[in-house]
Amino acid sequence: MIRDQETLTLLLDSVRRFVREVLVPHEQEVAETDTIPPAVVAQMRALGLFGLSVPEQYGGLELSMEEEVMVAFEIARTSPAFRSLIGTNNGIGSQGILLDGTEAQKQHYLPRMASGEIIGAFALTEPGAGSDAGSLQTAAVRDGDHYLISGTKRFITNAPEASVFTVMARTDPAKKGASGVSAFIVERGTPGIALGKTDKKMGQRGAHTCDVIFENCRVPASAIIGGKEGMGFKTAMKVLDKGRLHIAAVCVGAAERMLADALRYAMERQQFGQPIAEFQLIQAMLADSKTEIYAARCMVLDAARRRDNGEDISTEASCCKLFASEMCGRVADRSVQIHGGAGYVSEYAAERFYRDVRLFRIYEGTSQIQQLVIARNMIKAAQA
Repeated sequence: MIRDQETLTLLLDSVRRFVREVLVPHEQEVAETDTIPPAVVAQMRALGLFGLSVPEQYGGLELSMEEEVMVAFEIARTSPAFRSLIGTNNGIGSQGILLDGTEAQKQHYLPRMASGEIIGAFALTEPGAGSDAGSLQTAAVRDGDHYLISGTKRFITNAPEASVFTVMARTDPAKKGASGVSAFIVERGTPGIALGKTDKKMGQRGAHTCDVIFENCRVPASAIIGGKEGMGFKTAMKVLDKGRLHIAAVCVGAAERMLADALRYAMERQQFGQPIAEFQLIQAMLADSKTEIYAARCMVLDAARRRDNGEDISTEASCCKLFASEMCGRVADRSVQIHGGAGYVSEYAAERFYRDVRLFRIYEGTSQIQQLVIARNMIKAAQA
């Protein structure tokens, strides 16, 4: 659902130019320092990248899902760390408030998220619960007009930078499954919150995660998203459906970048008196990559249009996340293979992307969880 093609074209051109002229030249610096330069973050704010999916009434660009994935295709053609910084504000960090929050909650948080003044984070995963969100141990105990939250959240994206957390906690211990879970908005600096050390990861330097520890963290009852207990799991699932589609689009953009680099190298690298791009086995890897990227791009756009149309895309979002993330991993592997020895050294982006994109098959639901979601939805539909 493209609302204004001319405006979208201008936005995509701006993002494409920003990626090419600003972000790509800073990739190596970010990889070496594990930090995105403040001047680059300021430019990202000025472009409106922190508010892509936030409604205009709260200061965002209010992109439709189709428009959002098209922007994701472009911004993912550089280090995933840049996209990760804005990703939570446009996705899991803000969407719970946007989809199920009260008007007062939206007015208070969304304008500051859209401007990039504050960074949001989504605190769901725990040491003993991730994909099995119904097994959450973090507890929120009612104490008058407040709740006391205690528990540990793990691998929380942007937690070191976050100003506000969407926290999933169990408010009804009698209900062991998902129905006893509520979603809270908890601000950084609230007494009882502590951050663990920043995780040292395989890849995606510049994109930070860490534990978030709650010890009798006292929050007002008004901090429950939507003001109603027991709705947290439903909120989380709605947030993840959109997030999975967005990540699938990011996989497409990253794969397109890796393929472009591999093609350029293959046309320049000489062996046996000719460019290696002339060899059919190299051509097969290029062709397979191009075909799979095209298939993933079509899937993502189709699912995005369905979501804009008001359809339930739980199955389609999981199909996109499963196929696109696995495809991205295969393209990364072929890119390293085409680069040969050069693909194994950090002088070329192929080595860094190979490590960076491995995460796509894990977060916001592993490939195996996507398979379960797809199959269970198929069975449920057949029984209906």
